[in-house]
Amino acid sequence: MDFRPTEEQAAATALAARIFRDLATHERLAAAGTGSDAELWKALTAAGLTAAVEELGLLGLVLLLEEQGRTTAQVPYAATCAYGVLPVAVHGSPEQRARLLPALGSGEAVATGAFPARRTVTATPDGHLTGTAPAVPWLRDATHVLVPDHDRTLWFVRTDAPGAATRPVETTAPWSAASLTLTGAPAERLGGPDAYDAVLAAARTAFAGLQTGVCAGSLARAVEHTSTREQFGRPLSTNQGVMLRAADAHMDTEAIRVTAYEAAWRIDEGLPAREHALTAAWWASEAGKRVVHAGQHLHGGMGADLDHPVHRHFLWGRQLDAYLGCGSELLSELGALISGGEPTSEGKPTSEGKPAPEEDLMPGGEQEGEAA
Repeated sequence: MDFRPTEEQAAATALAARIFRDLATHERLAAAGTGSDAELWKALTAAGLTAAVEELGLLGLVLLLEEQGRTTAQVPYAATCAYGVLPVAVHGSPEQRARLLPALGSGEAVATGAFPARRTVTATPDGHLTGTAPAVPWLRDATHVLVPDHDRTLWFVRTDAPGAATRPVETTAPWSAASLTLTGAPAERLGGPDAYDAVLAAARTAFAGLQTGVCAGSLARAVEHTSTREQFGRPLSTNQGVMLRAADAHMDTEAIRVTAYEAAWRIDEGLPAREHALTAAWWASEAGKRVVHAGQHLHGGMGADLDHPVHRHFLWGRQLDAYLGCGSELLSELGALISGGEPTSEGKPTSEGKPAPEEDLMPGGEQEGEAA
């Protein structure tokens, strides 16, 4: 394995870091509320950072999403790349690639995904979808949504298509989410029977990369705070308990990073990677939760301030903890995969051939219709 970025990946990462650092400031994020930053999105697409993902691969995307996570920049970058650029580049027909990739790369089109698969979405033989997805991240910004049906076939649906309706909802993190209701909406198929598992594995890996950045940003803020905040005449960082808590958070962040890198590298190399993607997603869920809690805790009373920048990392970390499967679900799916069991279409193992019951929960763990 070689996780060293190529020259192109390193240059793209440096450019992304500069754009996110300059534009995703605390003041701009506060002004955006739960919406996306249109100016930042325009800057990213104008710099070619969306179109470049086709050439940079999944490992390159993971590196770029780390930079987004460090600043919790509110743009549909992760969704457009994970559910648009890469799936179309890998699984699309030549006609779909020629038609969709330029629009996605320029920002004219914005993609997201109604993942993981739900049994509530069905498709007719001629490609008309009916069903619901209670909370789809960045759907308010999207022109296209990648929807897996009951049989885990992938379909691209235009959000302005007849029979497609959206309604804004709030999730734990400010991800411009909305519910999606399809009533015979026309759709175009993407990829073959194996496309769903491949896209889900890549998305889990990509969002683990995003969690790496969220955790790194949270920890950096905690280190800065404890190094400058004094108690009893000395910095908080000299307290052994503070040092140990920060060290544990650092190790957890590195575990998320290295497992995401490994999964991304294997996918780029065409090697089997479902177990590795699940491992990365498990670390992003379990360790990510610990890190953002530590970051908030190390800020003391300031960490309880909802307007403090570290609280945004906390919200993103908790959203990513549950998105695409929480830790226990991922571990159950990984165990079934290793033991040769057959997971259900939602990724949950079955018992006696019966599908596991599905709770109607939003990605952040809250029931539909409730604000987190």
